[in-house]
Amino acid sequence: MQSVRIGTNQAGQRLDKFLHKYLPLAGNGFLYKMLRKKNITLNGRKAEGNEILQPGDQVCTFFSEETFAKFSGREAPKGYAEDVSPQKSGKTSASAGDVRNSGERDIHARGQKPVKALNENPAKENLVKEYEAAYKKLRGITVLYEDSDFLILDKPSGILTQKAAAGDLSLNEWMIGYLLHQNPALAEELPLFRPSVCNRLDRNTSGIVLCGKSFPGLQFFSQCVRERSVRKFYRTICVGALREAASIEGHLVKDSAQNRVIVTAGNVLAGEERQSKGRRTAKVQEPQAAPRSGKASPICTVYAPIAVTDAYTLLEVELITGKSHQIRAHLASIGHPLTGDYKYGLEAVNRMLRKKYGLEHHLLHAGRVTFPEITSGPGARLSGRSIEAPCPEQFRELEEALFPTGRKGTG
Repeated sequence: MQSVRIGTNQAGQRLDKFLHKYLPLAGNGFLYKMLRKKNITLNGRKAEGNEILQPGDQVCTFFSEETFAKFSGREAPKGYAEDVSPQKSGKTSASAGDVRNSGERDIHARGQKPVKALNENPAKENLVKEYEAAYKKLRGITVLYEDSDFLILDKPSGILTQKAAAGDLSLNEWMIGYLLHQNPALAEELPLFRPSVCNRLDRNTSGIVLCGKSFPGLQFFSQCVRERSVRKFYRTICVGALREAASIEGHLVKDSAQNRVIVTAGNVLAGEERQSKGRRTAKVQEPQAAPRSGKASPICTVYAPIAVTDAYTLLEVELITGKSHQIRAHLASIGHPLTGDYKYGLEAVNRMLRKKYGLEHHLLHAGRVTFPEITSGPGARLSGRSIEAPCPEQFRELEEALFPTGRKGTG
């Protein structure tokens, strides 16, 4: 028999979801069959798989060592009971009596180490090395906020948020490497819970990335992003003069083969404002019909000029919906592409900016997030707070060069 005690980072999810992490090589059919036959139990009783796990729950699998190794991808020494709940002072959260009564050898209570711990395997060791390598190699990442559940990072341009290919090192790997550097014991929990980034930025977009350190933290940030309750503000410099605040709507279709998106021309109206979910935006009309081909997503982008000349506008942009390349493609679709944007921008302008200022990529910075009012749970620590990330040095230098008088609103 193998046993796992549920800790904070495993609680709050369905049993069947947990089993897919615990036994990643097992299929749905096998897992549900084992549940029906009571070869997998929850707290000593038959389970359906839809139960929500609580801290302290015990999941037992009555498999041979060979079967467990086959479906888990790791070895289970005979009679060994694993406990993945947080350890304090070297003690397991399960009592010695609980372990002995279940017929398992009380390794933790005796202070002995098993010949090979359940999570010690080449795959896990390779992952840990990858995280450590990312933490050492990637430079310029700044921690803006951290507590027991949340980590908010400032990503430099040029770094992927998540890996695109097997050999990539991304912010996600750096983040786990950072947490391992703080707490090496986290390595034992990685097979069953892995901290993760919760929003993505393009490689060359800099700024704020939200990360969940714990399962409750991951749930909260993911919910905020999914429900759009966290407000996300960007800074950019676009081509041409935009002298009034406005909102643009339309539809976006992603062309994965070309790694670009197509946007229908939305309506742009400045002036009259309304309240919408606490946001002050320009009045929005119905968007044009969606393109006939591809899966079209409705999009909404709100912007306000900070400084304007006849040639360029420094904008603050609020991303209402969050789709791939949305800000870049949406502004380009109304004739005001981002400076330095070689995918959606103006070649002549980009060539001049590269020659004169060394600008090699688009200027877009996720500079501020504001959290909703929360009264309970881990999110209450961020209730109503705004987190800011300063613009990168190259952005500030170009801003000073293009807007030397800092003129506001009109140029």
